[in-house]
Amino acid sequence: MSDPAIVTDPAARGGRPPWCPGRDLTGRLLFLGTGTSVGVPLVGCGCDTCLRGGPRDVRTRSSVLVGLPDGHVLVDTTPDLRGQLLREGIGKVDAVLYTHDHVDHVYGLDDVRPLCFHSGRPMRALCEEPVEIRIRKAFDYAFAPAPPAGGGVPKLTFERIGTTPFELLGATVVPLRLRHGPLDVLGFRFGNVAYCTDTSGIPDETWPLLEGLDVLVLDCLRPSRHPTHLSVDEALAVATRAGARRTLLTHLSHELPHEATTAALPAGVELAYDGLEVPLA
Repeated sequence: MSDPAIVTDPAARGGRPPWCPGRDLTGRLLFLGTGTSVGVPLVGCGCDTCLRGGPRDVRTRSSVLVGLPDGHVLVDTTPDLRGQLLREGIGKVDAVLYTHDHVDHVYGLDDVRPLCFHSGRPMRALCEEPVEIRIRKAFDYAFAPAPPAGGGVPKLTFERIGTTPFELLGATVVPLRLRHGPLDVLGFRFGNVAYCTDTSGIPDETWPLLEGLDVLVLDCLRPSRHPTHLSVDEALAVATRAGARRTLLTHLSHELPHEATTAALPAGVELAYDGLEVPLA
């Protein structure tokens, strides 16, 4: 299985060179990663998915990039961020939205440094209070009175969000309250596309916000139940109730091989994969 970080064969990238920083994703949502917190292949695992899986079984940590009218917004900064941006030819990000403060969604933050170098301004970081607390603790060097010797730091401008819709880069973003085990986390709706990763339950107040969707992106970790993520059956139940025209499952473990799982899913439900693009209404 090839290294998923950087694809060097232009033919494998649709004739596009492996690095083209001017790529414009306006009007589209791009899956940077669709894997669980440990990614796929899983280190040390000898299962068929990890050893002999196809290209769509290579899953980096879950994140998307959304092309809004006035710029690109990144949802979460995974530990795979550098490789994801290089793989997809993304050299410009204007803001970061955070779903929650777990390591697999935050700890790639240092990789926004070159994005800030190129733009000449701090990165807008829109999040709830627990995420800002985690970032300030984990990346304390970025907030020290004097910069550390020998290197730059990620420069951020925090903007507090909650469950009230807000304007961002020329579009209205609707936060979606989700339950992630005992935690309150966020998903986001962009037009008729909703992104709901890392959830084990949809609160009553969120269901009306999922009406009329063209695309629902939904957490689905594995076949069996899990305390903080949806199983296949649970995700299908949410998909049925939400009634989106298309449901794409993400945050997938190695227990969900792409080909076999796809063949077993009902019409209108698919597995997302790294590099997949969907249009925004």
